[in-house]
Amino acid sequence: MVKIEGFFLILSLALSFYSFVDCAMRDETQIRKLPKWGWLLIIFFFGTIGSLSYLFIGRNGPRQPRIKRGKPRILPPDDNPDFLRGI
Repeated sequence: MVKIEGFFLILSLALSFYSFVDCAMRDETQIRKLPKWGWLLIIFFFGTIGSLSYLFIGRNGPRQPRIKRGKPRILPPDDNPDFLRGI
């Protein structure tokens, strides 16, 4: 019985830690319903219930990597390895 309770305690702490770090690392635009500091307080003070509510209500899905999409960089001929191989 003690082993099962210990397992649930570790699982609860891991879930709280994961959701706290996930909330702290997200951009403010990826969080719904409350500001980031509000969710961090809820996760910290309410533990498992706060973590689950953040994961299901407070975030906008998986975190998207920030990719800069712009013009491709043009290399001058002396820096372009394909050009130098052709010489």
